[in-house]
Amino acid sequence: MEGDGIEEGLESATSPLLLGDKSTGSTTTSNQHSITPVLVFSTFVALCGSFSYGCSVGYSSPAESGIMKDLGLSVAAYSVFGSIVTIGGMVGAILSGKMADLIGRRGTMWTCQIICMAGWLAIAFAKKAWCLDIGRFLVGVAIGILTYVVPVYISEITPKNLRGRFTSANQLLVCCGFAVTYFVGSIASWRALSLIATIPSVVQIVCLFFVPESPRWLAKLGREKEFEASLQRLRGTNSDISEEAVDIRDAIEILKQTSAETRTLELFQRRYAYAVIVGVGLILLQTFGGNSAVSYYLGTIFAKANVSTSSGPIIFALLQIPTSVATVLLMDLFGRRTLLMVSATTSCLCLFLVGLSFCFQESHNLKELTPILTLVGILGFGCGFAIGMSGIPWVIMAEIFPVNVKASAGSLVVLTSWASSWVVTYTFNFMLEWSSAGTFFIFSGMCALTILFVWKLVPETKGRTLEEIQSTLITQIPGQNSVIAKT
Repeated sequence: MEGDGIEEGLESATSPLLLGDKSTGSTTTSNQHSITPVLVFSTFVALCGSFSYGCSVGYSSPAESGIMKDLGLSVAAYSVFGSIVTIGGMVGAILSGKMADLIGRRGTMWTCQIICMAGWLAIAFAKKAWCLDIGRFLVGVAIGILTYVVPVYISEITPKNLRGRFTSANQLLVCCGFAVTYFVGSIASWRALSLIATIPSVVQIVCLFFVPESPRWLAKLGREKEFEASLQRLRGTNSDISEEAVDIRDAIEILKQTSAETRTLELFQRRYAYAVIVGVGLILLQTFGGNSAVSYYLGTIFAKANVSTSSGPIIFALLQIPTSVATVLLMDLFGRRTLLMVSATTSCLCLFLVGLSFCFQESHNLKELTPILTLVGILGFGCGFAIGMSGIPWVIMAEIFPVNVKASAGSLVVLTSWASSWVVTYTFNFMLEWSSAGTFFIFSGMCALTILFVWKLVPETKGRTLEEIQSTLITQIPGQNSVIAKT
């Protein structure tokens, strides 16, 4: 069933993001493996998918003026182009689990990159708006699947003591793809940019032939010889994999038994209400806090504020990289809740500053302050959002759901993310025409709501085992968890 792959992947991705895992037991000790060339290369190949995702997110802003001019698109037509990638993402999210289980993690990534290449080529050679939209939709389907299968594959091939750092590289490579696309888009045409965006797809398609399949997927299918060969290759020829192999086999058996007794609708029982509210709520607030709008239409925002559309987006994109690195280093030091609160507060204040700058522009009193205030506000928002709200909701989502509902919960959260992103990206240009200041005040208000939501509902999961987190959450209902949230 589709949920099996999601259950395996998300469960294995939930170890702490740094090496400071303090859990005890023989399993932890026996799984302390070193970094091998095959493991590093396999992770690099998988992360080409994350880079592709970053390219797709960063494409629409630098390409906007060129596409609208060359093809004569209206604001409404370009809004369709900018937002249709999210519809493709929703389709991809639905297909991801079943596809990864049927043809494997490698096969899924390979197929996705074929689809992604076809989409970019359709955009590059488009003569009409419909061809642009088809290409953008295909890219969306591909990255919708990649957003699931890439972290799942990385988490399934890495040992416990390295999993945190390796899986956290996923968000870092998304930011790198985003930054590179902005930089190249400032000097290349939109057609050339589409062709350049196929490069990570080509690299991954070729290199996937030289990396091993996920050992856990092979174990699930009962392909014992291939399972042991893949695991041995990843851990090194001289490494003892016997205990890790036993642990994987035992975990697979438990998952099979649990999945056989579970139905999708079980997620909506009252006992899981708290976890669902936290998981879905964080994703909704992440999207409606303005991140999708700023990422997809940064050039439009800067142009409206008379900020340089060449240097401004590049600075914004480049700042995402060190901030994402800082998140990896700080998450297990300060905890999820603290970083989320800091992130939401910073984002709220910076978006309020952007709204205020457009108020000055509309009133004509302090119009000359609009460019500098907008630039400072947007750059501050980018850094503030990246430090917490960008990636931590996905970490928490992977930690709070019990294994028996993790598949359906993961699908629900991913679909919620893509659906809400479509709403924001489609309506943003219309909101900007209605009121630039009002648009950013609304986003600022959503970030303020995020602060309250995190303070009241989101539990701190740092330093707690998954069993402790989940056993506590499923016995609570919203409104009775304030002690847990602050533990």
